[in-house]
Amino acid sequence: MKAESMDEGCILVCRECDALHRLESRLRPGHIVLCSRCQALLHKFMHPNAREHCLALHLAALMLFALANFFPFLTLKISGREATDMFVSATTALFSIGNMDIAVLVLLTSVVFPLLTMLGALYLLIPAQFGHQAPAAGMVFRLVHRITPWSMLGVFMLGVIIAIVKLLDMADMEFGIALFAFLALLPVYVLAQQGFRASLFWPVQQDIPGHGRRCPPGRACDHGLVVCHTCGWLMPAQETPVRCPRCTDIVHARKPNSTARTWALLITGIMLFIPANVFPIMTVIQLGDGEPNTIFGGVVHLIEAGMWPLGLIVFFASIIVPISKFVVILFLLLSVRHGSGWRAQDRTRLYRVTESIGSWSMVDIFVIGLLASLVHFGNIIQIRPEIAASFFAATVVVTMFAAQSFDPRLIWDRLDEQPQPDRALQEQGVG
Repeated sequence: MKAESMDEGCILVCRECDALHRLESRLRPGHIVLCSRCQALLHKFMHPNAREHCLALHLAALMLFALANFFPFLTLKISGREATDMFVSATTALFSIGNMDIAVLVLLTSVVFPLLTMLGALYLLIPAQFGHQAPAAGMVFRLVHRITPWSMLGVFMLGVIIAIVKLLDMADMEFGIALFAFLALLPVYVLAQQGFRASLFWPVQQDIPGHGRRCPPGRACDHGLVVCHTCGWLMPAQETPVRCPRCTDIVHARKPNSTARTWALLITGIMLFIPANVFPIMTVIQLGDGEPNTIFGGVVHLIEAGMWPLGLIVFFASIIVPISKFVVILFLLLSVRHGSGWRAQDRTRLYRVTESIGSWSMVDIFVIGLLASLVHFGNIIQIRPEIAASFFAATVVVTMFAAQSFDPRLIWDRLDEQPQPDRALQEQGVG
């Protein structure tokens, strides 16, 4: 089994607007291919030794991840007492004080899912390097594809930075080997994820069902074709959902009940966001006296303490990002419902940004977990999560599901349903 080494002639289908493309020339280093209709990223240059590079990066990431988990992360010293934090200490601390829901979420997004993505990728890459396909390769590829958006190592690192800055004036800190391993892990993990793609394990598609090597104009749905959102394989549409012949995922012409599910998740997210901001999210208890803080109160405290850059980061991630997601998803749902053809490309960009930034709201939850695990010095000082943390964590999860359940191809379906003259005017920005 040979990895993709030639880009020329491969079939590309945009998963955001359903447009068909054929790559007519070989790419060079640094080249990328964008959809001619909605400007989504379709393809990027793949080095002939891409599989070896991807395998090396995943092996390095796994070793760094092991170092980050088995050695001390941070040590906090207050009044002659000290607390040492391991990578998973945020989870264990949350479990010990009864915040089971937040503990499970932090464990999954910072430990379990990143580990599964690395192990799953290595399970596929090692046999492929020797010319074999791993058993159940399609199922494992689907698993890695599904959980990658929920692997939040970058967000966790931002939480670490905020927690460190918050604690600098409170105590002495020592940085452990695990923290430096984690810093090295981030770029390696990101590069490994970027290089992991279906063409490492299956040949690229060069024929369009029913059209041979000729690429017809328009969108896949115009020619009775559907694309697998997991591995990108193009196949004839059928009345009932079919399984992709490569990754065995169930393929639908459009995400089932996309708008209804997105509406339900959006409303749920808004309802959860209200108590998340009304109730306290964290209490700092010093010498037996503590005052609960809301999300906004924590932002004000950071700014008053002179840490306005961190205050702005927390304000953006915890308040602006969720509200922006609510507004954008609501706008997209209403525009689809009313069949709007207004600026379809811009609405697709809005969707793209909304889906990509949703996980960064988790930074507040990671900060709370880290502070709870580090600051537990009995009557001297301790930090305790409050009820709003659970509401806010649920808000983040629900809004991420809402963005993932929306099908951006519906934007272009409505555009294509309009009379041709109107469409032409609107695509030029006149309508």
